[in-house]
Parts: sequence; C-alpha cells; structure tokens
Amino acid sequence: MNRKMVFYTCGRMLHLEAVLLLLPLVTALWYRESCAYPILITMAAAVLAGLLIMAVSKPKDTVIYSREGFVITALTWVMFSLIGALPFVISREIPSYTDAFFETVSGFTTTGASILTDVESMSRGLLMWRSFTHWVGGMGILVMVMAVAPMSTDRTIHIMRAEMPGPVVGKLVPRVRQTAKILYIIYFILTVLEIILLLAGGMSVFESMIYAFGTAGTGGFGCYADSMAGFSPYLQWVVTAFMFIFGINFNLYYLALIRRFKAVFSSEELWTYVGIVLLSVCAIALNIRGMYETAGEAVRNSAFQVMSIVSTSGFATADFNLWPDFSKTILVILMMIGACAGSTAGGLKVSRAVMLFKAVRRELKKMLHPRSVSSVKFEGKPLEDGTISGVSTYFAVYVAMIFAIFLLISFEPFDFETRFTSVLACFNNVGPGLGAVGPAGSFAGYSGFSKVVLSVAMLLGRLEIYPVLFALSPSVWTKKN
Repeated sequence: MNRKMVFYTCGRMLHLEAVLLLLPLVTALWYRESCAYPILITMAAAVLAGLLIMAVSKPKDTVIYSREGFVITALTWVMFSLIGALPFVISREIPSYTDAFFETVSGFTTTGASILTDVESMSRGLLMWRSFTHWVGGMGILVMVMAVAPMSTDRTIHIMRAEMPGPVVGKLVPRVRQTAKILYIIYFILTVLEIILLLAGGMSVFESMIYAFGTAGTGGFGCYADSMAGFSPYLQWVVTAFMFIFGINFNLYYLALIRRFKAVFSSEELWTYVGIVLLSVCAIALNIRGMYETAGEAVRNSAFQVMSIVSTSGFATADFNLWPDFSKTILVILMMIGACAGSTAGGLKVSRAVMLFKAVRRELKKMLHPRSVSSVKFEGKPLEDGTISGVSTYFAVYVAMIFAIFLLISFEPFDFETRFTSVLACFNNVGPGLGAVGPAGSFAGYSGFSKVVLSVAMLLGRLEIYPVLFALSPSVWTKKN
C-alpha cells in the first residue's frame, strides 16, 4: 500500500472542497447572511488540513494501483463529509455534529435523507451548500478532479472504477482524464438546461439551482418542507423528465453526440429501464386513481414518484405513505433496483438486475438440460464468467449489508416498516422511506448511533460497498503492492 500517495491525494481533495464552498459563500454574501463566516472558517480549515496532510505525506512513488484507488475514494468521501458538516455546526443551524454529519453524508452520497424538520428556517447560503453537495457527489468528487486538472499520478482508471457506479466501468476515449471531462461536460450542460426550463416555469434563480442540483445528482434536497408539492404541474413534469434523463447511463449521451444512434437505441439496459418505468407508472396510476380528482393528476403523481424513487432522487409531490400497499410495494422494489449503471442514481442498477435474472435463467435451464452449453448475453455480447460471478457476489454482499445494518438499528423505537425502509432508503441512496421516514417525515427521531450507522450505509451504497470495506480492512493497509 502506497500510504503516502493515498494521504497526499486526500489532502489535495480538501483544497478542492475549499474551492467548492465558494458557491454557498457567494450565495450567503448576496443575501447578506451571517452564515458567510462559518463558511469562511470551514474553507480555511479545509485548506490548512489539506496543507498539513500533504506536508507530512509527500510521496516519491505516485503510481496508484487498484488498492490505493479504492482507499483514496473511500477516505476522500469521508473527509469531505467531516469537513463539509462544519458550516452547519459552526452556524448552529444544525447544532449537533452527528446530525450535521448525517446531513452532509446524505448530500454528497445524493441520498437526500434528512434530519431537518424546518427546512425553510435555514439560511440560503447553507441551503445552497446542502444541495450543491448533491451535484458534486452525483458524478463523483474524484472524477471532477480528473476532469478539470491532471492528477500527479498514473493509472487513475482505478480511482474512476472505485467511484463510478455500475458492474463495469470503462473509458469512452483512450485517456481517463478525457473520459472524465466528457462526462462532466454532459453533466454540466444537462444541469444548465434544467435550470433554464425551471426558470421558464416561474422558479427564482436560487430555487432553480437548488432543484436542478438535486435532480442532476439524483439527491432530492430542496428548500421547502413539502419538496415539490407546492410547485406547478409544469415544474413537476420538468423535474420528472430530468430525473428520468439523469437515470440513464451517461455513456449513451456520448454515443448520441458522436452519432452512434444504433448503439444507443439497441441498449438493453436502456429499454429495460424504460419498461420498468412505464409499467410502474401505469400500475400505480391505476391503483391510486380513486385518490385524485382527475386521471391526469393521478398519472402526474404516479410518474413523479416512480421517477423519484427509481432514480433515487427522493423528491415528492405527494405523501405516498397514504397510498395503497400495492403502490408502496412497487416503490420499495424500485428503491432496490435503481436506475442505469453509469448514471448518477443509486440502487442495485438495472444492468445488474438483468444480468442476475439471465444468470438464474441459465442455471434453471442447466438443471433441465445438464449437457447444454449456453452463455449469458448482455447488450448483445456474451458475458465472461468473471463478470457474472462478480455481479452475483456483489448481490450477495448487498443483501448481507442490508440485513447487517437493519440489525444494528433494530433497537430503535420504530415499527418494522420504518426501520426496514430506512435502511433501504439510505443504502440505496433514495432518501425518503415509509412510515416515520416517509416524504412527510424525517430521520430526526433516530439516535446518534443509528444516524452514524445509516451514514455509513449511505457511503457503502454510493461507493458500491467495496471501497469502504477495503479502507476498513487492516490487511489492505499492511499488504505491499
């Protein structure tokens, strides 16, 4: 393990966080809010901590292997959350550091689970920071660095693979930095386009940025307690459309830009994603039709909540706690599946679900015809046994983690539905669950211990488990390359 390179890179990342805090600082200064001082203090702390870490860990060898890539990714996300929580605590807008840490982790991991019960009372500067963490975490903190500045290291593909969601992460073009730049340009353009459409619908500049950041990062933090319920149908449809857009693999957007339309429209994952969304919207709309005055209203609320959950954005236009059990069951299933690999969404990912289904179908076929030889195909290509094994192993670890986290918070004085969906909502980076943590509730009632556990669950889910496990493993730190 190249420990010095690991810590040196983490120190550089803290300087990036200081730069990112400029946006909430400008917001606070624009509205003449006192939270500007806590933000400045946090920026100074990030710069000083980064300089100290870099001074004591300047490496001679700058090569990064897969082990270092995983550990750098996990430590960077933890350090960003630890420092990023300071403005909330220093300003006393979230007095408890545990609560502030939970809120910040929820932001960077694009979960959107919140301990706040009175969002409107927060300063605009810190509301901007809260939502901006979604945008930063959506595409990835380290991927952002690779996009805007060359990292003084080799083999940065290991960092990209550790941070980007999905069973397989590859390069769009030969150079990793160029791939990261392409992804972030697409991400930025889509975000700006959404801001323009939200402004056209009557939102203020501040509101449009808040909700665009939450949609782009599929996070769900807003500036009102009722999320999106108080906005016009036009604005709700715009956010619905962009939640769908940001749930698609970004590689497909690149293929569309270079006019490889056949590859885009032949994507198995894309059409499966579209099918899941359409079937879920229709099923829920029919199930809740009697709860709304018109069919159009039922369809709009169904479409919004389906896209909010499957993209793991976590926005709400209705309290789906009040919907029939059939509709709530569909939403819980969507929590686990999530959207496409290579998107900003959380969850298991559609590609993994398809691969698992096909692998199970092949095994059942082998039971009936032991001598038959068949391969699992995905996106028109046969999958290697190693890929199938990796997906199966990930699913096993995924389920084990959910039950382990559920066991750790099982002593909390909530019903089963609340506790179980809390774990699903945090681990899959969805945000709201059911019961006390539904769209009209919050995670404020959990103990400090459970908030820390659920914060770890959010990190595990966003980084897809392995980077966090590697960072916690003593053998990874002691083993030489």
